Amino acid sequence: MEQVTISEYDPLWVKEYETEKVKIVKELDDILLGIEHIGSTSIPGLAAKPIIDIMAGVRSLEDITDIYKERLQNIGYEFVEHAHLPQRRFFRRGAWGAGTHHLHIYEYKQNHWNKNLFFKEYLINHPEILKEYCNLKKQLERRYKNDRVAYTKAKEPFIEEILNKFN
Repeated sequence: MEQVTISEYDPLWVKEYETEKVKIVKELDDILLGIEHIGSTSIPGLAAKPIIDIMAGVRSLEDITDIYKERLQNIGYEFVEHAHLPQRRFFRRGAWGAGTHHLHIYEYKQNHWNKNLFFKEYLINHPEILKEYCNLKKQLERRYKNDRVAYTKAKEPFIEEILNKFN
């Protein structure tokens, strides 16, 4: 089981994203249609696990061939097969259970891409919901300190409630 550690918002997370963005754009340049900083580290004021979540958009997930997996591996991103999530390709930077960066590749401007951006923008534009989510994450950290899977699952109803507003 992986430990859950929530840190107060750090503006350096944005700089870290910008640094990684340059590297990823270089490696995926001929198939990349868009790249975004997503997840809690992308939302000013939100406490988060200090993992930089990056979303890259491509025309088709079939574009992520072995050559691109190798290119991303060369800059430290290991491909992680998630057969239960066929709508994305996932790469982790850092050791298993202690990753520092997560790269999520989706089809550009399709449902999963749009939902990730909607969730981010919703929290940015609704400070009272942002505060509620922040408090929930801290409560869940205390409850599930040594069980990251349970922590993530416990957040799902809150996230789904927001995503249900997406049309």
